Amino acid sequence: MARMAPRTVVLHGQELSYVDSGSGPVVLFIHGILGSQRQWAHLVDTMDDDHRMLVPDLFGHGESAKPLGDYSLSAHAATMRDLLDDLGVERVTLVGHSLGGGIAMQFFYLFPERVERLVLVASGGLGREVNLLLRSATLPGAAQVLSVIASAPVLSRVESLGRGASKVGWRPGADVNAIWQGFSSLSDRESRRAFLATTRAVIDFGGQSISAHDHLEGVLPIPTLIVWGSKDRMIPAWHALSAQRAVPDCRVELFEGAGHFPHLDDPDRFARLLREFVAAGPAPAATED
Repeated sequence: MARMAPRTVVLHGQELSYVDSGSGPVVLFIHGILGSQRQWAHLVDTMDDDHRMLVPDLFGHGESAKPLGDYSLSAHAATMRDLLDDLGVERVTLVGHSLGGGIAMQFFYLFPERVERLVLVASGGLGREVNLLLRSATLPGAAQVLSVIASAPVLSRVESLGRGASKVGWRPGADVNAIWQGFSSLSDRESRRAFLATTRAVIDFGGQSISAHDHLEGVLPIPTLIVWGSKDRMIPAWHALSAQRAVPDCRVELFEGAGHFPHLDDPDRFARLLREFVAAGPAPAATED
C-alpha cells in the first residue's frame, strides 16, 4: 500500500481519483460495483517496478466524485478514455473485474485502437445470471431499504458481530472482506444513489440486462485472458465458457476454490499470470475498414 498514492484529475467538472505508479507497458485496472482502487493494491506493489499501473476509482466509487448523471457502461468507458487522454497514454492492457469487465469490453468496442490486450476477471456482460443481492437493488423501494441497512448503527452492529466471531476462530475470506468494504462505503446518500444508478444501468430483477456478445462479434480479436473463481457466487464461473464464444482464441484460467475476487484470493498467482500475459508483447493496433 505504500506506493498507492492517489492523484486527482478533473474530468467534465468532476474529480476522479486514480493511482499512476511505475513505468513500462501501461496496464489500466477497472474495479467492479462497490469496488475501489484499493482492491488492486497488491498488484501495484508487485508489478510497478517494470509496468505503469493506472488504477482509478470509477465515478460513484471510492474517492471519486459521485455526481448525478450517466452511470452506463459507455459513460464509464468514455471516462477511462478521457483519463488516458489527459495522461497522454495511447494504448493499454485493460484489466476489468466484474462490472469493470463489462466496462473494459465496452471500451474495446468503442475505442479498439486504444487496447493492446484484454483481461476479464469474473466479468459482467457475458450472461444473464447474477446474484439475487444485486438484482434486489433494482426493485422499487431499494433506496429506502438501503438507507436503513447501510446506516451507521447497523454497520456498527455488524462490525461488532464480526469481531466477536473472529474471537472464536472465524476468518472471513476475500469475498466477504471485499463485499463488506464496499457495503460499508454506502453510509452516505450520494454513494447509495451512485450504487443504485450503476447497478440499474446493467441489471434488472431478472439478471444482467447488458450483453457483450453482440458487440464483440464485429470487433477484431485481440489477445484476451479470462480469469474466474470456481466458487464464484456472484456471477457463475460457467460464464467463462460464454466468454470463449464471444472472444475467439481467448485464454481461460480457473482459480480452484476462489470466489468472485480471484485476484484477492490468490494475488500472487494472478500477478504472475498478468505479468506473463503482458510480457507476450503488444498486439497489432486495431484498424477500421
